[in-house]
Amino acid sequence: MGNFLRIYLVTVLLTSVSGWADDGSAATVAPAMTAQAPSTTLSERPSRTELALFAMGLIGAVYKPGGESPELGMDCSGFVRYVFHEVAGLKLPHSALALSKIHEVISKADLKPGDLVFFKTTRRVFSHVGIYLGGNEFIHASSSETGKVMISNLDNVYWSKHYEGARRILTASNTPLNHSPVISDPIAAVSQ
Repeated sequence: MGNFLRIYLVTVLLTSVSGWADDGSAATVAPAMTAQAPSTTLSERPSRTELALFAMGLIGAVYKPGGESPELGMDCSGFVRYVFHEVAGLKLPHSALALSKIHEVISKADLKPGDLVFFKTTRRVFSHVGIYLGGNEFIHASSSETGKVMISNLDNVYWSKHYEGARRILTASNTPLNHSPVISDPIAAVSQ
């Protein structure tokens, strides 16, 4: 990704999360652009911006069906699972459909960085998932566009047509909705 786009996205993230950087400069977040998870405990949750920046550090990771690591490749839900585990210590299901059923439903107008966005890309609903970055951009592991983790825009004709909804995993206080480090997967046995 070019430096201009990277700076633009960091600027979008900074302006969409109030109070994150007082001086508003992209230089204050440059070290966070790498895919290294911040050290957290269960009582210290990362910010939505930290989650989004960590995800951006994985741009270019290879798509692999069923995969959930940047070294071996990831599918869309494996990418989401990996990011939330590494950054927030949460264990999420490895299925877009399962992810759509266990979190708070939010409107498109209420999207914040770190929220999950869902799409119907096959005959079944909630068949694709990504992480919202802000500024109508989301990051996802794409099997068809590039075969890699990439950033797309919700206003794109394809994504706009296939948009299914959004879910919030972290609350305003950056804690998981069920206040547990493990988010249960009620349909894991069925979806795997």
